[in-house]
Amino acid sequence: MKPISSLSILALGLAAALPLQALDNSAKEQNAQLAFFDSLSSLCGQRFEGAMTFPTEGQDDFAGKLLVAKIQSCTETEIRVPFAVGEDHSRTWIVSKTERGLQLKHDHRHEDGTPDEVNMYGGLATAEGSKLSQSFAADAHTAEIIPAASTNVWNLTLSSDAKSMTYHLTRHDAPRFTAKLFSTASLVATPATSQEQGKALPTKTEK
Repeated sequence: MKPISSLSILALGLAAALPLQALDNSAKEQNAQLAFFDSLSSLCGQRFEGAMTFPTEGQDDFAGKLLVAKIQSCTETEIRVPFAVGEDHSRTWIVSKTERGLQLKHDHRHEDGTPDEVNMYGGLATAEGSKLSQSFAADAHTAEIIPAASTNVWNLTLSSDAKSMTYHLTRHDAPRFTAKLFSTASLVATPATSQEQGKALPTKTEK
């Protein structure tokens, strides 16, 4: 019988280790996503207010408007965050656990509660993330309904003291939109859901 060389043994060892390493990385990603979900869920009921910080030219639809996000509805698998832009209460962020990982979707509704034709865009969390920050890459549905947004990556980041939240969007690896929101000292009631309240029709934007 031909003896097995030390190089062959090393190669076999590396081959066996690769699947284990892949599983380990996958577990770390999943744990980070679940930790972020828990971090966001722990803020349920809190209201965050702020404004657009990028772009600064003032040409964006969100320019000069008060932005309000309230972490309003939290279950073991889903967090709903109504996001108001001035008097427009048509948007809701939905962060949910799925079999494929953490997911962010944007729910847009008309005044009567019916979904907008540009609706439920977003995607799954990427490999890079932590308990305070997760990025979500545009999925196939997003690319289909908004072709220009096929390379979008949305990022949600919480500060370590839970006093602020950043919502950031990139496209083609370049910054497209950023909003900085701060926790309010006194909670003010916001619309129960974007379906129940819709003071303005949603604009055709993927933010």
